[in-house]
Amino acid sequence: MIEKLSDVPPEIDGVRAGGLLTREEYDAVVLPLLQEAERADRRLRVLCQIEDDYAGVTPAALWEDLRLGARAIGRFAAFAVVTDLAWMRVACRVAAFAVPYPLRVFGIRQRDEAVAWLLALHGGPRIHTRTYPATGVVVAEVDRALRTEDIDALAAAVDDELRSARELRGLVVHAPRIPGWANLPALWHHLGFVAGHEYRVRRLALAVDGVLPAAGAAVADVALHPEVRRFPYDDLDVAIGWAGAGAEDAGVPAAGDARSGAEVRGPRDHRANVHP
Repeated sequence: MIEKLSDVPPEIDGVRAGGLLTREEYDAVVLPLLQEAERADRRLRVLCQIEDDYAGVTPAALWEDLRLGARAIGRFAAFAVVTDLAWMRVACRVAAFAVPYPLRVFGIRQRDEAVAWLLALHGGPRIHTRTYPATGVVVAEVDRALRTEDIDALAAAVDDELRSARELRGLVVHAPRIPGWANLPALWHHLGFVAGHEYRVRRLALAVDGVLPAAGAAVADVALHPEVRRFPYDDLDVAIGWAGAGAEDAGVPAAGDARSGAEVRGPRDHRANVHP
């Protein structure tokens, strides 16, 4: 049995599943939900409540589930699973590392928390990037695990500078600790960014506290094309200065250098694209 939930806020698409699920039920409930989202070009915030009597799916329903899942994977903004089934809770926690959207599991008594979590989430990047056009330095402020949207925002800021230069003079990552990745797709997306940009970035500064960032910077300095150096989190200005050093040699005034006689522009802030 699959049925649509009517007691959730309009921003959320809720479904309840129990017993043995059939393809006919997928076609009657799930398919119209997806089609409506496609017509409206909106992303889905889904609350899926799975009852204790859930007994799986028929073979035809399994195929339909896989087909619709592949079709909708880029349409999900977030997915909350509400269930007390222990094996399902474990499966969802594992799946959360493999899907490119936030997925979280809640108990039946935590359904209100699941609704609040879905409503609080915002799509789009959560990092803050700013660019110093005078020195060709991009700074990325990171305070949580990276998602694919964050990598896209970073790539956009870097590519914007590369439209008018052969290489980015410096990229600075400013984070209180190693942020890590929200899931495997975000990791692969990040690796793709590194592979596509490493020969077009001259210097990479990591303003991140901890022993691991220091060791990682030493390894990256040998393994990657950019010159890599680690700085304490509180030394952001020093990191920016190092990343942009030598800009005056290329005819670009260094930030704050009054001797150049040229107008020095401040950072171009991209905070308008950031969501909490």
